[in-house]
Amino acid sequence: MFITFEGIDGSGKSTQARRLVEHLRATGAIAHLTREPGGSPGAEDIRRLLVEGDPGRWSAETEILLFTAARRDHLERLIKPALAKGQIVVSDRFADSTRVYQGATRGDLRALVDDLHAQMIGVEPDLTLIIDMDPDAALSRGLARKSGEDRFEEFGASFQHTLREGFLALAKSAPDRCRVIDGNRSVDAVAQEVLVCVDRARAHV
Repeated sequence: MFITFEGIDGSGKSTQARRLVEHLRATGAIAHLTREPGGSPGAEDIRRLLVEGDPGRWSAETEILLFTAARRDHLERLIKPALAKGQIVVSDRFADSTRVYQGATRGDLRALVDDLHAQMIGVEPDLTLIIDMDPDAALSRGLARKSGEDRFEEFGASFQHTLREGFLALAKSAPDRCRVIDGNRSVDAVAQEVLVCVDRARAHV
């Protein structure tokens, strides 16, 4: 099973992805925790180009190409081999982030994103969990981390509000696999709802 977490920066999805994998492993499942951009050595190299540096470092078109290259390597090296063995892959972001970040918010490039995805990736998650959170609170949390990977946070609050709208619209467009979870609650409350959604999805795989 392939499960992805999506949401705006600082929404808590990374924490929830980690907790889910810990739970799955505790039940005896073989589960991989991964992330995008990244997840494989080559993709991690590309990650540094994307998430560090000046916000205007790349055009949206260049970002799309870099993300697609990283995703292809991730797919070949980790995702497909694990799924072929019947294992579970939990990824902190996947193609939906590119659809929203580059395809919808940085120009009218969704058609380009979808075309590249169809040609080079061709895989959709079984379940996508979108952690929805107040953009202003999420931005404050994200910037407070001072991770050095805050290029997208530095686009500002209006960008984060636009991202949130993009993720909610995406959830409506793909109701069979997307579940929106209220992230404005305690970590434990969010984690409990995540488990409910995952258990339901696993029962139908």
